[in-house]
Amino acid sequence: MKVISPRLHGYLDFLTVILFLLAPTLLDLSQTPAVLAYGLAVVHLIVTLASDFPFGVIKLIPFPIHGWIERIVGPSLIAMPFIFGFANEEIARNFYIAVGLVIIAVGVLTDYQSKAKD
Repeated sequence: MKVISPRLHGYLDFLTVILFLLAPTLLDLSQTPAVLAYGLAVVHLIVTLASDFPFGVIKLIPFPIHGWIERIVGPSLIAMPFIFGFANEEIARNFYIAVGLVIIAVGVLTDYQSKAKD
């Protein structure tokens, strides 16, 4: 059941950007996870603003493609602590795994095919 509309998904995207921007300070992340969080905030904001849905400004990325990007991002976030060598940092590791799981859940629950673009 797809209970997240494109508009609600947009709000969640902006919340994700804010979360990535605040996480390094709030969680006292070390350099690698902090730099990744800032980079992910920028990339997530660009994808959001470039998507064809209510919060898109440029509308270059069809909303179903936005969904496929997130289908890649969610599992990638879960893998990042292990790939980038900070899996032994409990707070950073758990943050990335939790955000990855949330993005996967939001992806499963979002109606990427919705015709309602308002």
